[in-house]
Amino acid sequence: MFLEFMKQEFLLFIALGVVALMLLYSYVGDRFLGYQQLSPEEATRFYNQGALVIDVRSDAEYKTGFIGEARHIPVGDLKAKISSLSSFKDKGVLVYCQSGARSAGAANTLVKEGFTNVANLRGGILSWKMAGLPVNQPVSRKARRKGK
Repeated sequence: MFLEFMKQEFLLFIALGVVALMLLYSYVGDRFLGYQQLSPEEATRFYNQGALVIDVRSDAEYKTGFIGEARHIPVGDLKAKISSLSSFKDKGVLVYCQSGARSAGAANTLVKEGFTNVANLRGGILSWKMAGLPVNQPVSRKARRKGK
């Protein structure tokens, strides 16, 4: 009787299987990725423990504001600049972008290059802002010269 029901509702069982796999991946996926996915609150703790923060957004996006003392390395430049980050291979590194997708790729690149404690900000700077956390604004060269 169950097999007959399963044959009649084949698509329903496929959907059930996909949902089950997605749930399983959400619980154990970080182990397969090699890096952590952190909420804004978890990322704040990670940052406060001395993690390097890397903003992989475009120049225009970066100018709208950044987290903490983030280093701006657009995702397309990351591989070329990875040697400048070698002192952080065994330390915490938090990467973020606008929504978390580009920074997931950047986190994967860092893991492949031997970084051992990498985290991606889940939801990117958008989730950071939605959590009400502060964002810094870049200072123009003109303003820096005035301040001297």
